[in-house]
Amino acid sequence: MAKLVALYKTPSNPDAFDAHYFSKHVPLAKTISGLRRYEVSAGPVATPQGDSPYYLAAILSFDSIDSLQQGLNSPEGRATAGDLANFAQAGVELLVFDTKDV
Repeated sequence: MAKLVALYKTPSNPDAFDAHYFSKHVPLAKTISGLRRYEVSAGPVATPQGDSPYYLAAILSFDSIDSLQQGLNSPEGRATAGDLANFAQAGVELLVFDTKDV
């Protein structure tokens, strides 16, 4: 499995962030070809020591890095990436990696 992890920094207006994220961004992202699973954090995103600068974490799963890259480079993937400017003004960090069971 390959993963894309999006770590959204705490927005100045969490209600506006949530409204856009869940009504527009999530449905848009779910159109990306090859997407197998879409998970989001429930409740505060913390570290073992306490608070973090992140408001929400999203984990998108694909069969492989190739599938993930193809999905991100598709028109749907580019539209989803372009939508970030509409609600993630506080910033977002994107991490991409392959996984293996150990």
